[in-house]
Amino acid sequence: MTLPFRDINVQTASDAYIFTSPSSPNAPALAIDRPTGDIRLLDASLLSGKRVSRITSIAGILGVIQLRLDKYIIVITKAQPVGRLRGHMVYKVVSTDILPLRERQVSDPDEDRFLNLLRGFIKPGPMYFSYSVDITNSFQRQAQQDAESPLWKRADDRFFWNRFIQSDLINFRNSGGRGQPAPQPNIDPYILPVIFGMLEIHPTTFKGTPLTIALISRRSRHRAGTRYFTRGLDDQGHAANYNETEQVVILNDHTTGLGGSSWQQQQKSSSLADGVGKEMQILSYVQTRGSVPAYWAEINTLKYTPKIQIRAIEAAYPAAKAHFDEQIRIYGDNYLVNLVNQKGREVPVKEAYEKVVEMLVSRPKEHVQGDQRTDEKFHTIETAEKKSQFDRLHYIYFDFHAETKGLQMHRAQLLIDRMREALVAQQYFRASVDSTPGNNNKTDGGRLDVRSLQTSVVRTNCMDCLDRTNVVQSMLARWTLDRMFIDLGLLARGSRFADEDAAFELMFRNMWADNADVVSNAYSGTGAMKTDLTRTGKRTKAGALQDGNVAVTRYCKNNFLDGPRQDAFDLFLGVYQPSVGGGLVFVDRRPVLIQAVPYIAAFGLFFVLMGMYSPRLPDAAVWPMRLFILFWTGVTGWALWFIFNNGMLYVNWPKLNPRPWATEGYHETISRVRKDKILGPLVARHERGLSVARYINAEEGKKRIE
Repeated sequence: MTLPFRDINVQTASDAYIFTSPSSPNAPALAIDRPTGDIRLLDASLLSGKRVSRITSIAGILGVIQLRLDKYIIVITKAQPVGRLRGHMVYKVVSTDILPLRERQVSDPDEDRFLNLLRGFIKPGPMYFSYSVDITNSFQRQAQQDAESPLWKRADDRFFWNRFIQSDLINFRNSGGRGQPAPQPNIDPYILPVIFGMLEIHPTTFKGTPLTIALISRRSRHRAGTRYFTRGLDDQGHAANYNETEQVVILNDHTTGLGGSSWQQQQKSSSLADGVGKEMQILSYVQTRGSVPAYWAEINTLKYTPKIQIRAIEAAYPAAKAHFDEQIRIYGDNYLVNLVNQKGREVPVKEAYEKVVEMLVSRPKEHVQGDQRTDEKFHTIETAEKKSQFDRLHYIYFDFHAETKGLQMHRAQLLIDRMREALVAQQYFRASVDSTPGNNNKTDGGRLDVRSLQTSVVRTNCMDCLDRTNVVQSMLARWTLDRMFIDLGLLARGSRFADEDAAFELMFRNMWADNADVVSNAYSGTGAMKTDLTRTGKRTKAGALQDGNVAVTRYCKNNFLDGPRQDAFDLFLGVYQPSVGGGLVFVDRRPVLIQAVPYIAAFGLFFVLMGMYSPRLPDAAVWPMRLFILFWTGVTGWALWFIFNNGMLYVNWPKLNPRPWATEGYHETISRVRKDKILGPLVARHERGLSVARYINAEEGKKRIE
């Protein structure tokens, strides 16, 4: 089995970047030519006399990306150890560097903007990797794979976050390059898959029994983005904000080793920890979340509650079919837990989901259960027939907000009670690892002896797949962990771990609350709501106030800051690929008056405050100042009215991959403004910025020629 290099040196030369591994001196060196970006493998022993300007040590190659003017190599300069899974160290990406293939002599605004988007996206992004264990796959999928394949080939394509920017290396691996036309398996150790999401590993004890508990959330690279700019499905059936969350428990984890290619040699001489001969036990439970599988969107207009737009369900049928075809193939039966509201603005989304399920399932049977609190406590759609694979879909609607109204979050337990039979039949993954010396020296850490498989998955969603979803997923994980401990003999039947070990309970709560915050930050830009319930076990007034703060912050970020964030997602993941030499990408094409209105509001407010708080002479007349304040108050009020009445013009929309509904809404709004009797004649009818941008590009081309 070929593992990624754990230590790589980068030699910077005038004609190439050369990558070598000090711990594997006989391995070929990887050269990326400057400025062409051509990839070659070289004999490392022949590089000793080559003149280089700098040698840098890095943790891995994140990828190679083509921007408007140049290609760049993104390298991981610092990685922080997070913990061990089966003895394999897992790392978090802490810092990166972007290496240009050519030294740019002329400043280019668009190129600088692209680079700033990448840096701003990568720096806070929670990305994780391992040199010796495949963290893109759940333990159940790992047990079904060929352990002799290179690590990147085993990676789950959905969660191989840097798959697009690894394309140059992978294409060279599969087809070779100039001068080396055949497949090049020797490049495998340079290809390092990373995941984006949340990963925590806690070596701990439960009632005195040592164990390791881990929580891994893997975000899909397909249809990734921000809260209001990425909803529903795309044409290939990929769901927005799709995450797979795996809760792992490991007993008797005595394996050692640092991971990486040199780990194979280190394992041979490593000493075994105490407890050799005990069977390592691995138990894992997987859940998923994803946006409602239909074509729908929420359209920002600066109003607190965006307008919901849903396309015809029939149009979404092929995409929904593709989505659930993949989900059933990977996970088996799908229990679709829908938590959106049955009243108010969320009703159309709920109804769209139910229509999709009814179209997929053969002879669907609906059952609605209500009580004095709500007419629709539960709404299920499923069939007893097994004519098609889609009959393995089981839709369960739960009126979360109605049941938990008034801080009564304990009533969410009703959903777990309703699903108990399905959860019992679902099982969880369980395997043992022979930790005898013979097996422990293997590069895969020992053969997995599978004892039980998880046969289905719970797919949970609310509107954002964040706050309500987090609460329900943590409850499902808690129920399953109780079951695991009972099966392991650590708990008596009918007992709960929360009542047996207070310290373990606190750690479990905080781990799931951390997961909620990380997943929420990636999608909405803020931490999650309702984390007081996850962390403390009860809903509090302080938590409700904090949720109010989160709601206001989300409003501001989602309307005024998420456009560039979505652009960064699209750029890094390859949804948008800059055309070489292309321009005019980031030009603000709104008419001058439209752009000026926020500045008018700001100046007006400044003059109002200046008039109110400026000191006046004792004998100065009062009326002139009052008229001054009234005038600028009117100007400020008009400007704010104009902004919020034409909110589509002031939302910070993505520029690289414009949303169709945003483009339509912009043109409708600007047309309405141009028909205004007062403002219409003042609003220019051409797209501002085109002539200026053309002039800048012409001047830049002139400088390049010179």
